[in-house]
Amino acid sequence: MAAVRGALLKHLRVNATPLPLLRYPKTTPNGIFNITFNAIRRFSDEVMGSFLDKSEVTDRVVSVVKNFQKVDPSKVTPDAHFQKDLGLDSLDTVEVVMALEEEFGFEIPDNEADKISTINQAVEFIASHPQAK
Repeated sequence: MAAVRGALLKHLRVNATPLPLLRYPKTTPNGIFNITFNAIRRFSDEVMGSFLDKSEVTDRVVSVVKNFQKVDPSKVTPDAHFQKDLGLDSLDTVEVVMALEEEFGFEIPDNEADKISTINQAVEFIASHPQAK
């Protein structure tokens, strides 16, 4: 019976390849897998899919800024600086960032929001953010 079982299993076996995340796992002396944070991050990035397209983000950011009450829509370009080109003060810039948060469905941390002073900077940040919708 064992010979029949062995012959049958020999023909029914399916080749399986390990997941890229666990292809060459390193083990610690006690046999526990040591998976690096970068390996987990690469795997989660693959699962989550790609980020938003920059041209789509640019169009949406420009649209949000053009619709802001204190902005002259004819001055809005992808290279525009909120204060120098559009005449917005720091509170207006905060309002624009809040409008961008609403448009893209995620919260921009204060330390990152403080760095956004141009449309291009907003586009770069949003296009590279995994939670942007």
